[in-house]
Amino acid sequence: MGRRSTKENKTIWQTTRESLGLTREKAGELIPGFSPERIEKIENGRTQIQPEDVLLMAEYYKTPSLCNYYCAEECPIGQIHALRTESKELGQIAVETLNALNKMNQSKDRLLEIVEDGRVRPDEYSDFVEIKAVLDKIALSVSNLQLWVNEQIALGKMEKPKQ
Repeated sequence: MGRRSTKENKTIWQTTRESLGLTREKAGELIPGFSPERIEKIENGRTQIQPEDVLLMAEYYKTPSLCNYYCAEECPIGQIHALRTESKELGQIAVETLNALNKMNQSKDRLLEIVEDGRVRPDEYSDFVEIKAVLDKIALSVSNLQLWVNEQIALGKMEKPKQ
C-alpha cells in the first residue's frame, strides 16, 4: 500500500494520478515502461517529463488534457504558440463558438477592407486587433471542442473517428 502525499504544491502529474485513486505503484503497473520511482521523479520535477511520457500518461489516465497542459505550459515552443484549452461542457463550447462566429460575421466586411491592400495601416490597426481577438476566440473554441471529443473517446463515450 502506497503512502499518501502531504505535499502542498503538487504538479498536475501528481494531482491527476491521485484524482484517479492511483498510488505510484498502481500507476507504474498501469503505464508500460513506468516504475513508481520514475513516476515520483516526474511528479516532483526531479526529471524532465518527455512528450512520450505525457502521451502515455494522458492515454492510461484517460486524461487528454494533460497533452494540452504540457504543450501550453511546459514546452518552450508551445508556451508561445499553443492555446491553453479547458475542459468544458459541450453546450458551453457551442455557445462560445456561435457567439464568436456571430461577431466574426459582423466583422468580415471590415476585415476585407483592411487586408485588401495587403497591409494593416495605422488607422486600421485597432479594428484589426479587435478582429484578431475574435478569430482567437474561434480558434480557442475549436481547440476546446477537440479536447471535449478526445475526452469522450478516452472515457469510451464516443468512437475515435476513422481517418
